[in-house]
Amino acid sequence: MQKFIARQPILDRGENVVGYELLFRSADEPFSHIEDADAAASSVISDTMTLYGIHELTDGKRAFINCTRNALVNGRAALMPPDRIVIEVLETVEADSDVLTACRVLKSAGYVIALDDFRNEQHSPLVDLADIIKIDLLATPESETEETLRRYRERGIQFVAEKVETREQFQRSIEQGYSAFQGYFFAKPRIMASNDIPPAKLFYFSILRAVTAPEMDVRKVADNIKHDLGLSYKLLRFLNSAAFGFRNRIRSVRHAVALLGQAEMRKWISLVAIASLGEDKPPVLFETALTRAAFCESLARRLGAQSRQEDYFFLGLLSNIDAILGRPMKSALADLPIAEDVRQALLGTRNSLHDALQAVISYEKAEWEKLATYTSRVRLRDNIFPELFLSSVQWCRRIPFREVINAGSHAPQPAI
Repeated sequence: MQKFIARQPILDRGENVVGYELLFRSADEPFSHIEDADAAASSVISDTMTLYGIHELTDGKRAFINCTRNALVNGRAALMPPDRIVIEVLETVEADSDVLTACRVLKSAGYVIALDDFRNEQHSPLVDLADIIKIDLLATPESETEETLRRYRERGIQFVAEKVETREQFQRSIEQGYSAFQGYFFAKPRIMASNDIPPAKLFYFSILRAVTAPEMDVRKVADNIKHDLGLSYKLLRFLNSAAFGFRNRIRSVRHAVALLGQAEMRKWISLVAIASLGEDKPPVLFETALTRAAFCESLARRLGAQSRQEDYFFLGLLSNIDAILGRPMKSALADLPIAEDVRQALLGTRNSLHDALQAVISYEKAEWEKLATYTSRVRLRDNIFPELFLSSVQWCRRIPFREVINAGSHAPQPAI
């Protein structure tokens, strides 16, 4: 099934694009038909993260995302990366204690907060948390607009003029002190389409993003995992399997980190997250990713890149993430904070990691001429590959991922 989303640019005084507002669309039509605002907000958040990728949608600019009360209070807004997002609090959101608490948490986590279609009487309790105020020029009397600008400009808040439809409105808004502008004068919303990925996978993708970050926040990852009974059960069942052979039962992610170390836990959590993302796909896809991960990690040691074994592991693990997610590789990788040379290698740019991965894939496919080419580039003898491949396959077979991923989620909530 195809899903749709629209984006409308937001420009500065020099008419340079500084961001895009992302808008719900139920079909390839110029206007939205929103019957359930919560479902629409949830769809935009989910599709932005799992279908399109923020970078792909916004060309690296900030994405302005409309958030309902539920999106704020239930934590869904916090699944998005704070350095790429502007949280737009909709004009329909009442600034009650739960909303204020949620916005304070988002603010402390580094999110930029905007108040959409600002009207003094309903949004004033949120102004102390706002970085941006958006004003609808067509719906707001100019006298009220000028009062808002006068009252809040000294706080360092930026103002965005919405519904700018003429050059005259644009120039007048500049004179009034607006710093950014949005409306049909610049561009109508552009609709983009993509094949659907179930919204439930947003959570698994957010976990994968967290564990591929340069510095994994163990507390945050553990807290996120415990909110999904199925994933936490799968992970702990996985870690307590015979493949690890721990004498004492592991009862929490933090306990596992203490035993295994952060680098190892990063690997195991990513394995379970990717397997969960691909649980509706043929098992061979995950088996291939797992074998390549072990194979590439082994090559890192042979290449004298012991300090980068983790990067080589993710190089192999993510080598078919496009097939697992059903998205182009560029889009699949857009919001994963992996090392840049790993990203480029996966996108086909020739570097040492690309050549190492292609050597692994060439051996896997019995393409001997290609294997000779790539082993020559990385300065390895191809006669080491049979042993490394066999070891990787055997290691993969010891991992009980089928049993774990298919495990039911009706177990008691484990401690995290």
